Amino acid sequence: MSDNSERVQRFKAEVADMKLRDPATGLDRLLARLGLAGLLGGIGLGVTGWIVSHGTTNALQQRDGIVLALLGVTVAIVGAALWLKATLATFLRFWMARLCYEQQAQADRLATSLGAAPAPGAPLARGGMTRGPVADGRARPGYYR
Repeated sequence: MSDNSERVQRFKAEVADMKLRDPATGLDRLLARLGLAGLLGGIGLGVTGWIVSHGTTNALQQRDGIVLALLGVTVAIVGAALWLKATLATFLRFWMARLCYEQQAQADRLATSLGAAPAPGAPLARGGMTRGPVADGRARPGYYR
């Protein structure tokens, strides 16, 4: 259990070293709220435009209602796009952090199983295995002559 908590602390320290902005405060949160408000407001404008255009026989008022409804549809689409962008950005940020953590844990397990225990806090080398023949002339896995 302590190995897991050490890994979590190391991961938090590495994330802190990246100096990333906090996603909870900032543009993504504002865009999510703005997008949701635009989505709901656009639906309201569309319904209002439909009521206006169907509530009268005057052609001028009907055209105004149609324009209002089209404006509502446009606002709803833009709002949905903003909300979706902000929501996916938050989810993908979490997913990427989780993926990095899991890959580091897998690399640590692989290094331990190969007998090369990683130094605490040291990144693992890329590739994982040394290429080249061993002393008795046999080829190592992944070595091509």
